[in-house]
Amino acid sequence: MKLFGSSFSPYVRKVMAYASERGLPVEVVEIGLGNVDPEFQRASPLGKMPALVDGDFAIADSTAILTYLERKYPDGAMTPATAEDAARMIWFEEYADTVMSQVTFKCFFNRVVAPLFMKIEGNEALAIEGESVDLPKLLDYLESVVPAAGSYLVGDAISIADISVATMFANYQHAPVAVDQDKWPKTFAWVESILARPSFAPVVAREAAILAKLRG
Repeated sequence: MKLFGSSFSPYVRKVMAYASERGLPVEVVEIGLGNVDPEFQRASPLGKMPALVDGDFAIADSTAILTYLERKYPDGAMTPATAEDAARMIWFEEYADTVMSQVTFKCFFNRVVAPLFMKIEGNEALAIEGESVDLPKLLDYLESVVPAAGSYLVGDAISIADISVATMFANYQHAPVAVDQDKWPKTFAWVESILARPSFAPVVAREAAILAKLRG
């Protein structure tokens, strides 16, 4: 299987972490914005990453990809068994993919993607809005629901919920956002425990090293 995308995308990193946690044979094909690779275009008609190619089958969107992999490799799947927990997992994935991603766009795009990769000026006013207005609100919610560090959002094992939420925080770190972590101690302790896992830690460290070099 080939996964097309850049790990700097939280959605690509989400699939990479999932595959790592499950030991699935996924080859990451690094691509950038505007890539014209025919396999990628076949998998992603909108030209968005991530995209997965598995033989004759091709699909884009992280949620669609994980749905496919959960069904194709059911042994050890990361969807909780009960109806209640499965629904909660989908809620957290949706919360990450929609609400949390707005902050990623405002902060990460304008402070990293635009200036470092696209070589254009980012909108710092929009980044500040994401950092000071949007982010505290979502952190308030997470602080009310996250478990202790070393535990999981849904059930007693890591699931797609944990991966979906944690991957957004990697982009917040890279931006970087300036927040007082002491105001949300449970949230940041939990995030640290997830991002320290082998499925995340080396990927995030590699990204940080690349950004440090680009920033000089």
